[in-house]
Amino acid sequence: MDSVVSDAAPGVSPLVDVEGDEPLQPWQTDRTRAPVATKIVVAGGFGVGKTTLVTTVSEITPLETEALMTEASEGHDDLTATPDKSTTTVAMDFGRITLHDDLVLYVFGTPGQQRFWFMWDDLVRGAIGAVVLADTRRLKDCWPALDYFESCGLPYVVAVNHFDGSERFDPEDVREALSVPAHIPVMIMDARRRISVIETLLSLVGHALDETPE
Repeated sequence: MDSVVSDAAPGVSPLVDVEGDEPLQPWQTDRTRAPVATKIVVAGGFGVGKTTLVTTVSEITPLETEALMTEASEGHDDLTATPDKSTTTVAMDFGRITLHDDLVLYVFGTPGQQRFWFMWDDLVRGAIGAVVLADTRRLKDCWPALDYFESCGLPYVVAVNHFDGSERFDPEDVREALSVPAHIPVMIMDARRRISVIETLLSLVGHALDETPE
């Protein structure tokens, strides 16, 4: 499912500013409609694909706070599974996707390293749920995120980001390895493929509605 796009109606000024040739959404040109704005967060360990996910799915130019990794990070950031990684998120990633005419998701990616965890409380405020990204080569890296969302009661789903060359596992094998409760969706996805990311976000929205229907 790709996001819905539409050209502006003749003679109608958009309700928000847009950049360049970005297509206007129906709710941006119709003053009688107000979009349902929903916030979600994407969390997980260092280098698991959070920035890639946000960049892949965003219909606007995403906000990224990527910084070059320096010698100061040696001993703190494990590059064993991602030896070619040269940058890291130091604040957040931000993107937007319209899932329906008037349903807009604002996607916030959290920094993965422990030294940046103090920002999580602010990033998750107002969110309806979270996607916890996991890498089967280092599942333990997503445990802090799982513990965090369990403790604060925020609905979440687990999405295994499949990396080239990594061994594939069934979702139920991952569920058992992480001791994820049966009612929480666990899926295999590819953060580089837009349709795969959208399916993950839809799963989260559905799960959040089930958990907090009001």
